[in-house]
Amino acid sequence: MTIAITGATGFVGQAVLDAAERAETSVRALTRREQPTRAGVTWAQGTLDDAESLTDLVAGADSVIHIAGLTNTPDPAEFEAANVTGTQNMIAATKEAGVKRFVFVSSLSAREPDLSAYGASKARAETLVEASGLDWTTVRPPAVYGPRDTDMFELFRSAKWGIVPLPPRGATSIIHVDDLACLLMTLATHSLHPSTRSLSGDNPGGRVEGAGGLARRKVFEPDDGREGGWSHKELAHAIGKSMGRKVFAPNLPANVLDLAATADKLLRGDKAKLTPDRVGYMCHPNWVVRSQKAVPAKLWQPRISGEAGLAMTAKWYRDEGWL
Repeated sequence: MTIAITGATGFVGQAVLDAAERAETSVRALTRREQPTRAGVTWAQGTLDDAESLTDLVAGADSVIHIAGLTNTPDPAEFEAANVTGTQNMIAATKEAGVKRFVFVSSLSAREPDLSAYGASKARAETLVEASGLDWTTVRPPAVYGPRDTDMFELFRSAKWGIVPLPPRGATSIIHVDDLACLLMTLATHSLHPSTRSLSGDNPGGRVEGAGGLARRKVFEPDDGREGGWSHKELAHAIGKSMGRKVFAPNLPANVLDLAATADKLLRGDKAKLTPDRVGYMCHPNWVVRSQKAVPAKLWQPRISGEAGLAMTAKWYRDEGWL
């Protein structure tokens, strides 16, 4: 089979390409610029606002994984074009090609669209997917971490110096990028056969018998399997442990984070990681996945615990010279 993927050159997308290679699944992947040749991957050059390139992307595909989207920008108005209009264009190309299966990567922030322009754009995109008439599944990942990640990397780098500044008290769930990639691949093949392929758990690449309908028109919130998620301080200390450091982890009030966002803008300009929009949802106290939105265990289960994944990620950063 062949899967069409947007966002394949990004953090999550690269992990999905790795998972597809392990599963010996052919991929058609959207890219803005030329990419090195990769076994099993056919690159389609273009963007989400280019109908011709999207037609080329989905040609001959059996299913679509739509990962591409804007997660951070100094101009919140840009979220609409990238996340809403981009998704609308991808849906149109998918339907025109006669492809039925559509897996959409959203965000937990879509649960609280009033907190940020990013979350609001993801919520609107979810509405488009649900009204598409496609055989869709939406995945709302919590904080995603792992090799190549540049966002949570900031916390590891801070931990190296013994301090991890935190938002106000709260809790969050996390997921290792490899577990998320395995889930997306499993969902992309779901309902294409009487039994569905599983790329996780004790039977990687095997079949899950009687799984029909488990993923159709569902919204899932996956995580690392830690019930109740991680309090901010627990996660900070776990990151410190992965770095071999005891860390000081102060909870900073929203007004201090606003000042920090202003400072980050002055220091890094348009490349600032902390923006006022991000402060909006960072200060929300509960980004823990909900059990009623859990992926059925028959379909997928996480393989990488938070503790093990954080240690693996810290090692990758060291080995690659990021730290």
